[in-house]
Amino acid sequence: MTTIANDITDTTTDWITLTRRVGETLRADVARRDRTGDISIEAFDVLRATGLSAALVPTEFGGGGVSHRDMGEILRELGRHDPSTAVAFAMHTHLVAAQVWRHNHGIDASAVLGKVAAGAILVSTGASDWVESNGRAERVEGGFLVSARKAPASGCEIGDVVVTSVRRGDAPEGPQVLHFSIPLDAAGVRIEKTWDTIGLRASGSHTVVFEDVFVPDAAISLTRPADVWPPVLNVVIGAALPLVLAAYLGIADAAIELTAALMAERTEPHTFQLAGEMMNAHTTAADLIAAMLTDSDNLRFDNTDAYAARILSRKTVAADALVDTVRLAIETVGGAGFSRTCELEMWYRDIHGCLFHPLPRARQTRFTGRVLLGHTPIG
Repeated sequence: MTTIANDITDTTTDWITLTRRVGETLRADVARRDRTGDISIEAFDVLRATGLSAALVPTEFGGGGVSHRDMGEILRELGRHDPSTAVAFAMHTHLVAAQVWRHNHGIDASAVLGKVAAGAILVSTGASDWVESNGRAERVEGGFLVSARKAPASGCEIGDVVVTSVRRGDAPEGPQVLHFSIPLDAAGVRIEKTWDTIGLRASGSHTVVFEDVFVPDAAISLTRPADVWPPVLNVVIGAALPLVLAAYLGIADAAIELTAALMAERTEPHTFQLAGEMMNAHTTAADLIAAMLTDSDNLRFDNTDAYAARILSRKTVAADALVDTVRLAIETVGGAGFSRTCELEMWYRDIHGCLFHPLPRARQTRFTGRVLLGHTPIG
C-alpha cells in the first residue's frame, strides 16, 4: 500500500492528476466490489497516504489547502473511476468542508482539522439525523449515555471518527438534539452490515449502532431545540451538496466518455439525437454544480435559509439531470448498455444514489417554497 501511494505521489504534485492516478489504480477492482458489496480499504489507505483525505484542510493545520471548487474537481475525477469510493469519500470531505466554513468565519475548528490532517477519516450520519435526529440520551455524571441506530453511515468500516447527533427527550427545557463526535472504536459502538442496495454497493454505508455509549460533556459541540430548524444545517447544506453532487457528476462524465467511444462510427439520425439529448442533460447538471460551487464563495457563504433553499433547488434539478444523462447514455448505446458486461449498467444504478441525499424532491420543494413565502424551512 505504501509503495502504491509513493509511486503515485513521486510522479506528480498536481491534485487532479494525482486523483486520476489513484482512480486508475482502483478501477480494475470496481466491478468485483460492485458484486460483493465490499468497500475498498485499499482506496482509503491510498487517499490518506497521498494526502487527498486532507486536501481541503487549510495549510496552517497541515492540510493541502485546496479550494472548495478544487475539492469538487477531485471528487469528480474520482467518481469517473470508482463511484462508490468517490461518494463515500464525499461524506468525509463534506464534514471537513463544514469545519473549514467555521474556520473562515472565525470559529475554532483546529481540533477536527488537525485530526484530519493527521489522517483521520470522518463518518457522517447526517442523512438519517436531519432536524429531529433519533435515539436516546440519558444524563449521567460528566456526560450522557447514548443509544441509537444510525444509517446510512458511508465509510464507517474504514472511518476513525463518527460525527452524529442524538435526541434527548427528557431535557428540562423540552426535547433537544445533542451533536457530538466520537471514535468509532469507543466502547459500545459497533457496525451492523446492513448496506445491500441496487447501486453504490461498495460505499460501506452500513448502520452504526450505539449501545449505552458514554459521551462526555466536553464532546458535545452543539445542543439545540429538537424539531426547530437549526441554522447549522444551512452551513452543512452549503458545504456538502456541491461536493456530493460533484462525485456523481464524475459518474456522468464517465458515461459520456464511454458512450462517445462506443458510438463513434455510428451515423443513424436517432443516435445523433439521443447523443444530443444526453449532452443537454449533462450540461445542465455540470452548470448547476458549478453554480453551487461559485455561490459557496470558497466556503465563505452567509448562513441563511435563502442560501440553503437555493442550493437545495439546484441539487434537485442537477440530480434529475444526472440520472437522465446516464439513462440517455444507455438508450444511445442500445441493448449493450443494459448488460453487466458494460459499465453503463453499473453507473446507471450508482447514479440514482444522488436522489436520496438531503433533500429528496418532495421535501426540497416544500422547504424552498416555505422559505420563498417567508416561513421557516420546516413546519
